[in-house]
Amino acid sequence: MSRILLIGGHGKVALLLEPLLVAAGHHVTAVVRNPAHEADVAATGATPLVADIERFDLDQLTSLESGNDVVIWSAGAGGGSAERTYAVDRDAAIRSIDAAVAARVPRYLMVSYFGARPDHGVDPADSFYAYAEAKAAADAHLRESPLDWTILAPSALTLDAPTGRIDVDADTSLSVARADVAAVVAASVDEPATSRRTVRFNTGDVPIAEALHGLAGARA
Repeated sequence: MSRILLIGGHGKVALLLEPLLVAAGHHVTAVVRNPAHEADVAATGATPLVADIERFDLDQLTSLESGNDVVIWSAGAGGGSAERTYAVDRDAAIRSIDAAVAARVPRYLMVSYFGARPDHGVDPADSFYAYAEAKAAADAHLRESPLDWTILAPSALTLDAPTGRIDVDADTSLSVARADVAAVVAASVDEPATSRRTVRFNTGDVPIAEALHGLAGARA
């Protein structure tokens, strides 16, 4: 059993992820900003914790993360202003990584997206540009950290029924069900083959556990 801190606990993927983690025997604390969301989180079996990570400084985040074995970042500004996107998806995410190092949390999982990279190619005039820049910066910061990290980068998210199968070898972003993304995150927590890897994936033909385990020996 691991003590897991899930940041962004009321997101669509997070609410699907929490019961999977609890069923696996983990103790899950899910961070939410809005107190009105506590009941939804509690219904999954996770323990809700109200905190505004956008406004927490490094010391506050270090205290928040202290005592956990795993931090999972599944938070996001959810669109809107570029200023808030940078504040949450880049700045708060980076602080949470530094806090994990300071708190000596050994494992950190980042939920990103398929196309996140410095050369993402998004036009600066596109409303998606701030998000692409923010995620590229946060992912790069995590890769440079000493943490046992995994970046999970799903393609376009859908509300389709889960298939339990993914493709981790695809070069092109297609789509994947949110429920399958949740299953991939849950399976990655204790899968050594995902350590210090970026895992880009679509819906596919290979069972999730098999696909992740098969990363062992592959080039990171």
